Amino acid sequence: MDVIHTKGEATAADVHASLPDAPSYSAVRALLRILEEKGFLKHHEDGPRYVYQPTEARETASRSALQRVVETFFEGSLANAVAALADDEKLSPDELQRIETVIKKAKAR
Repeated sequence: MDVIHTKGEATAADVHASLPDAPSYSAVRALLRILEEKGFLKHHEDGPRYVYQPTEARETASRSALQRVVETFFEGSLANAVAALADDEKLSPDELQRIETVIKKAKAR
């Protein structure tokens, strides 16, 4: 997904070539088909090739993926997820300020 979001659109060969330690070409094609079946990608044909495009913007997809991670690993608690990240990572002063700003905005609502 990252390759396709970065490029805007890509073929299976483009995705395969962009991945470090890529799985087989057929595995990449299978994964793209699965992502399309799940609604994350769409394609159009360019001769014999399928050219894939994301169905939603990166930010929307990121939020959706993060929500699934929070539900799966943190029992739906955003506070637990943030605490786990803050405990395990060294946050820069800028990152801490951004988190503080987001919390203040949330409290104001």
